[in-house]
Amino acid sequence: MKFGIFDHLERRRDVPIDQQYRDRLDLVSQADKSGFYCYHVAEHHHSPLCLAPNQSVFLAAVAQRTEHLRFGPLVYVLPLREPVRLIEEICMVDNLSNGRFQIGIGRGTGGGQEFAMWGGNPEENDRRFEEIFQILMKGLTNDFLSFEGQHFTLRDLWMELKPKQKPHPPFWYAGNPVHAGEFGCNFVCFGSVADMPEAASRYLASWHKQDTENDPTLPHVEKPLYGARTMVYLADTDKEAIERAKSAYAVFSLLTMKSRYHRVRFPNHDPLDPGISIPRAQQILIPLENGNA
Repeated sequence: MKFGIFDHLERRRDVPIDQQYRDRLDLVSQADKSGFYCYHVAEHHHSPLCLAPNQSVFLAAVAQRTEHLRFGPLVYVLPLREPVRLIEEICMVDNLSNGRFQIGIGRGTGGGQEFAMWGGNPEENDRRFEEIFQILMKGLTNDFLSFEGQHFTLRDLWMELKPKQKPHPPFWYAGNPVHAGEFGCNFVCFGSVADMPEAASRYLASWHKQDTENDPTLPHVEKPLYGARTMVYLADTDKEAIERAKSAYAVFSLLTMKSRYHRVRFPNHDPLDPGISIPRAQQILIPLENGNA
């Protein structure tokens, strides 16, 4: 079993943004020293739910502050991305981290509503995802890239940048366990604890099927990993943790709905309870490094 951190980089209005970045990098550095396996960052736009809408930029800083921790987006919302530029970002960060980068891919929340926020047609969301995924696989593993699709046409592009990991960094897929298995990706379940056994069973059945078929255009992680997410709130007592978590989770849920449907406004709410801070969380991580937790 491996332990990791899934982060949104929620904005706190009582702390300057530049300070929040520094605090979070301190926290990630402490997680690296404490033996955590990975650190993954979500992608959301136009919401205080996420201060890292371009995860590659923030993760390049993470690469310089850590030595062992693996990290990556969870996920890149592929329909919003320009695929060739994304390939170049992936190669850069993988080399900056000496091969510790992981690639999380997804379609976005709300059935294409995130794509619609920028003027896209939600009905094109799935097809754009599929084409960009294909382009990523080709561009990361070939010296020259050509592609002919409904949304992208590329002609004999010289892919000079290469990832450190060969043939490419491992892929993660969040959401549908069957799709994750079909794509040959690692899988992370965002459902409840009760959903996990069934999701794991469906994922492994799908993964073994694609592994037998051995499609060369798919990632094919050699040892599939199954990620299960659970939320943890830290406080001095159980009662205090429950009381704070209720209010904090209510705001978090509303902001998640805003990122999906972009119709909800909460300009005066902070996604984090001011009762707990990143420096405080860092102090809690320190005993892990010393084996005292």
